[in-house]
Order: sequence, then structure tokens, then C-alpha cells
Amino acid sequence: MPGSVIGKELNLGYEGNVARSVDAIITNRFVKPSDATAIQFGDAVVLNSDNTYSRFGAGGTFAAFAGVAVREVKQALDYTSNQGEYRPGQPCDVIERGTVTVACNVGTPTAGGAVYLRVAVNAAIPNGVVGKFEAAADGTNTVQITSAQWKTGKLDANRVAELTLLTRNKA
Repeated sequence: MPGSVIGKELNLGYEGNVARSVDAIITNRFVKPSDATAIQFGDAVVLNSDNTYSRFGAGGTFAAFAGVAVREVKQALDYTSNQGEYRPGQPCDVIERGTVTVACNVGTPTAGGAVYLRVAVNAAIPNGVVGKFEAAADGTNTVQITSAQWKTGKLDANRVAELTLLTRNKA
């Protein structure tokens, strides 16, 4: 009697999971208290001059990119709100080097392929979200993260893929 399997393949995990921890460097700093938005797990992060983190946003540059917010052990301050984020004023864990799972909103990653971050809205690309990772360039609307590459090129049903940060961009 032949065996059977439900589904076709397993998902790669959730955004912000450290995928391969052998070479991971993870740093903890506070989220800038004056920020209006929280940093979600798997978000691109910038290092501010006051030694705090902020979410990568519109007009961001490669030089400002510090890493990706990861799902490290996080103490719950309350049990009624979303725990999938780092709020302003809270400590935030960011992977600066290593492999992490992130959402790839546009394009299909290829093993060793280029990684881009959206810095401006393009109405022709509705899935393009400012501050999110992509596998396809969009002129001046995206910036290439030259210190990163897609690990395997595999994209799961939730559009999650493995991204490897080869070197630290900010220390």
C-alpha cells in the first residue's frame, strides 16, 4: 500500500526567524522612543545616530540599513496586544549577519540573487510595500542591499524566503 502526504511542501517559517544560526550576529538596542511605528518581526531596520533602531522607511538608503528584526525570546509586557513586534522604547533584536526568513513581496528569489528594499511606492506594482524586501529591481523605487543575497531561491506559499546577510553593514 503506497503512502500519501498531505500538502506538497513545508513552509519555511515565519518572518524574522533565524534560519541558520552558525554565523549569526544578533544585536539588541532600543527602538527609538519617539518613533510612531513599531518594528515587526522580519522588517528591515536602520541604526540611528543615538544608538537606537527604527523601521526602514521611505527614502531609505543602503548605507542606513542595519539588519533585520528577528524573533528572539521577548518578554511579554501585556498579554492582550500583538507580540509580533518591537514597540517604540522596547529592546529590539536585529540580525546583522547570518540567515533569516523574510517576506519577499515582489519577484521570485534565486539562489545567490540580489536583494532589494522598496524605498518608494510604485502604483504599477501593488505588492510593493515601502521598507519590505523584494527580488526584482524597480529603478529608483528600490535600493539594492549589496551585503545580502537570497539563500536558496525557494519561496513558500506565504511568500517567505531565506535571506543571508553576508557582512555587517553597521556595527
